Amino acid sequence: MKKIAVLVSGGGTNLQAILDACDSGIIKSGRVDVVVSSKEGAYALERAKNHGVEGIVVPKKEYPDRVEYTKKLIEVLEARGIDLVVLAGFMIILDEAFTRTYENRVINVHPALIPSFCGDGFYGLHVHEAALAKGVKVSGATVHFVNEVCDGGPIIAQKAVAILEGDTPEILQKRIMEQAEWKILPEAIELFCSDRLSVENGIVHIK
Repeated sequence: MKKIAVLVSGGGTNLQAILDACDSGIIKSGRVDVVVSSKEGAYALERAKNHGVEGIVVPKKEYPDRVEYTKKLIEVLEARGIDLVVLAGFMIILDEAFTRTYENRVINVHPALIPSFCGDGFYGLHVHEAALAKGVKVSGATVHFVNEVCDGGPIIAQKAVAILEGDTPEILQKRIMEQAEWKILPEAIELFCSDRLSVENGIVHIK
């Protein structure tokens, strides 16, 4: 069983999808070993507690810069022998030392079809606001490995979701979570944990 760490900053809806997938057997080759929050009081920590998963806080405000904060996170994860790191609404940009230490072992879910509506500034509702402003008919979600480029790592999975007449950013966000994020993120985690993913020349191959 691979050991999974989930990094969070808020409510933890994607964390809940991962925990539910572990319970249902969608994720059967790994388990969530620890949930790490960047701030105290995040509801994601309650979700972890309710599933008997260790939850710890590494507050960003206690560290002078990104380099020192990243060092602390690496220390916490290495002490637990973590195999896979999942960013689930984690709102901190980490130093490059993190992706070097966990190369092709950090995954993120982004609420758009990369390369659309991604990169610096595209997070949360901003992504959906941009999609609606552009007038696109389809959006969706992408699960990708994390590298030093924001939203630039190799793509593992994508799922399209229709944009409907009358959609608001909030409505679209909810539909993309339910129809795409909460499905492809657990599936990608299982692919990793069952050793079915490899990366060659920046492209993900599924065995």
